[in-house]
Amino acid sequence: MSACCAGGVPEPGAEPIAAGPPGAASAPRPRVTGTRNTRGQVLIPAGGFAMGDAFDEGYAGDGEGPVRTVTLPAFRIDATAVTNQAFAAFVKATGHVTTAEREGFSAVFHAAYAGDGRDVLGQPPQTPWWLTVAGASWRAPEGAGSDVVRRQNHPVVHVSHDDALAYCAWAGKRLPTEAEWEKAARGGLEGARYAWGDELTPRGRWPLNIFQGEFPVTNTVEDGYATTAPVKTYPPNGYGLYQVSGNVWEWCADWFTADPAAHGTDDPTGPATGVTRVMRGGSYLCHASYCHRYRVAARSSAPPDSTAGNLGFRCAGDA
Repeated sequence: MSACCAGGVPEPGAEPIAAGPPGAASAPRPRVTGTRNTRGQVLIPAGGFAMGDAFDEGYAGDGEGPVRTVTLPAFRIDATAVTNQAFAAFVKATGHVTTAEREGFSAVFHAAYAGDGRDVLGQPPQTPWWLTVAGASWRAPEGAGSDVVRRQNHPVVHVSHDDALAYCAWAGKRLPTEAEWEKAARGGLEGARYAWGDELTPRGRWPLNIFQGEFPVTNTVEDGYATTAPVKTYPPNGYGLYQVSGNVWEWCADWFTADPAAHGTDDPTGPATGVTRVMRGGSYLCHASYCHRYRVAARSSAPPDSTAGNLGFRCAGDA
């Protein structure tokens, strides 16, 4: 877990780590290592799209711009984030032990924690709303006494990038590149702020699961959920993808760089090396006053071993 920003979400305006200078070598294209599996996936057509922040609303250092036309071959991507039920099947079949389980702790949002404090190992001073909780993992999202029995259709959380790669290998899929993720998340809406348009709450309705109220103290839960929501709670976008904004951050294949335009516009895969991996989509903790990263162009990153109660993933594959 990232020591500086437990939960993998840097402070707004914090300078992220750029991986590689302009013109650095690109990473190889992600590939499926086992028998290809397209179950639960939708087909995204080949072609170009406008990638990046058209509204100049990104945080300094996040590298959301400039807007550029990126061309991709056709690919497939999961309609939803990977659920607890699906991840449990993977663990049962493989015996996989997640990063959080091996380390013995993970990050839990303070308002979600229901323990007596004895298993709280720390509280980062720069993000005091995060608690480092012993025993927190995908099986026990809020630590001891919590479970996912009634959250089978919720996105799995407390999974590292390494855990996501292991799941993909077992499932016959792969992680999406950042460019694939954004094209799919846009749902065919060129230059829009969100996956459904430019207005956050069209017709006064919440189409995503984020933090309402005064962050990080009071969540008014106007969208219906204080933490994760089932993966098909809100209507899908134009390509049939559910909840690409809010709910949980989603790992991408790319190493992070603050200058994504430096790595090309023809099926870009990010730099060949780096320190942190790209995350997309925001989470149930995003709020305009703190983490306005539920916009479809928004991006963040975390070390590959980061785990938290708002961090999950969805899979992709070739067409």
